[in-house]
Amino acid sequence: MDFFGAQDDARRKTWRLGALFAAAVLSLIVLTNLLVAAVYAWSTGMALAGGSDVTSVIGALPVSYWVWISLGVLSLVGLASLYKYLQVRGGGRAIAESLGGRPLTHSTADPAERRLLNVVEEMAIAAGIPVPPVYVIDEPSINAFAAGMAPEDAVIGVNQGTLAHLSRDELQGVIGHEFSHILNGDTRINLRLIAVLHGILFIGLVGRGLLRGVGRGSRRRSSGGSGGAPVLALALGLLVIGYAGTFFGNLIKAAVSRQREFLADAASVQFTRNPQGIAGALRKIGGLTAGSAMSSSAAGEASHMFFGQVGRGFMNGLLSTHPPLERRIRAVDPRWDGRFAVVTPLPDAAGAATGAAADAAVDAGVSRLDAGPGAPAAAAAEVADAVGRLDEGALAGAQRLIAGLPEALHAAAHEPYPARALMYALVMDQPAPYRQRQIEHLAAHAERGMIGEMGRLQAALAPLDEIDRMALVDLAVPALKQLSASQYRQFVGNLIALIKADQQIDLFEWVLHRLLVKDLTPHFEKPRPERARYGDLEALQPHVVVVLSALAREQAAPGAADGAAAQAFAAGMAELGATGALQDADDVNFARLNRALAELRQLKPLVKPRLIKACAAVVLADGQVSTRQAALLRGIAATMDCPLPPGVIQGH
Repeated sequence: MDFFGAQDDARRKTWRLGALFAAAVLSLIVLTNLLVAAVYAWSTGMALAGGSDVTSVIGALPVSYWVWISLGVLSLVGLASLYKYLQVRGGGRAIAESLGGRPLTHSTADPAERRLLNVVEEMAIAAGIPVPPVYVIDEPSINAFAAGMAPEDAVIGVNQGTLAHLSRDELQGVIGHEFSHILNGDTRINLRLIAVLHGILFIGLVGRGLLRGVGRGSRRRSSGGSGGAPVLALALGLLVIGYAGTFFGNLIKAAVSRQREFLADAASVQFTRNPQGIAGALRKIGGLTAGSAMSSSAAGEASHMFFGQVGRGFMNGLLSTHPPLERRIRAVDPRWDGRFAVVTPLPDAAGAATGAAADAAVDAGVSRLDAGPGAPAAAAAEVADAVGRLDEGALAGAQRLIAGLPEALHAAAHEPYPARALMYALVMDQPAPYRQRQIEHLAAHAERGMIGEMGRLQAALAPLDEIDRMALVDLAVPALKQLSASQYRQFVGNLIALIKADQQIDLFEWVLHRLLVKDLTPHFEKPRPERARYGDLEALQPHVVVVLSALAREQAAPGAADGAAAQAFAAGMAELGATGALQDADDVNFARLNRALAELRQLKPLVKPRLIKACAAVVLADGQVSTRQAALLRGIAATMDCPLPPGVIQGH
């Protein structure tokens, strides 16, 4: 899967969606004007059969009417789309709640739900993105969805029937499919598509409202009155126009969705290296009475977001948002015999055993990531290729990383209260005078018992390196998203105060803060996707120099050869085919780096791989990668919306 190509394709699809929306609105304006002209001509006694032609009927409507009708249609459609967009702009959480989803936490005692949470965690860490919150929808069918404006505000939703009927491998195949949608940028397009189609549909809703109004008015008038006939004709016409527009909108939605479903199925196989996982899930949908159907009234407008077809309707073959099950199964399993699975719910005991056995195998059968001297360093191009890539190696690495974390820390990351204590503990490694200042701040501004909880966790944190600690940050994101708005503000304020206690920000503190701000801000303050403005690096070279210099200065560690930083910087600039001077002066509190990344985030997707390659070339220049360098590189990549799996560059 080409992450940058997929992101660029998603960006171009957004523009095409805007163009199609404009064309649909223009058509609605023209058709509504023609409808009103015809009704106006009829109501004033003009008849085509009496010698009037179409031109004269159109001309009978005053020009001012044309202007006001056009403005009215434009305003109605625009406001309706804006209203729906503001609803879906709440991100994945808003969609999950509208579908009746309930948030899932690690406090659940249900083995199937815990297995689902484990699978989602492993895949998120492997993909280098924050762990998304998980929702369960109480529907008996097998289905799932991913929703969100960006990976930071994405959620995963799974039907209860999915948990009840799928094995771990099959569940992994479904979740891998949904992660593909998140990484490819499909989720943002899907949300915008909901808003666009709602605006087009609104003309039909106006017609339906008029029709109901005429019906109520006719019951109040004596029988035989015909004064409402023109309004009735207008209402019927608007209804037809509105639903005709919706038909073509759904046709576009279906065509786009079907193509993306094939790609997501293929990405899931690439991720898990197990085509029978997703194929088995699809076979069970075919064999289950409920299939993948959804009873929720909100599922219709979100039908293109689901793993399986949510229902059947008029012209299903043409307007279906998903390819036929048979085609999807054969695409991943060409040797399929054509028979769907006989589906029965997994018995509670068997389901628990399956999940426990699989998860125990992960815990017991893997070791920590090899981060010692001599670990093979990936080439710069391979690092860029790994961005946002789903593959089996990354998944195995994520399983090893999670399995190697102390149980106390792993458990703390999954509940809101200890997760905050864990984040505080991560920045509480200051010398004694500053540490005392941090403790005094928490005593005055944190919840009771927080200092004791934090102290309990610090002992377990001591042996962990930066990569382990960053994994804990990723794991804690869903728990931190459970905070109230006031708790979130208090948490962020405390964290910043702890970081600034010594009046300087070190590298890990900077990375931790960047990750948390990027992952939590969209949830609490609404997502704000960055606009791609720059199509080349040359115009931003001063900012590129700042970033490469920050990475190169990490080469000047104790014991490094003289000029190591300059050589590393030169390697990065050579990767770009550019020249420049290393900025060897300290970047106090990373102020220069923050300003540079704010601009570089606005690079177009196909330009970003060049910068990631240059960054990797700096880090790999001497063949020895420290965990600090690996952490800084991941922080830079994450800030630029380039998710980098934790094991791509291994430090020591």
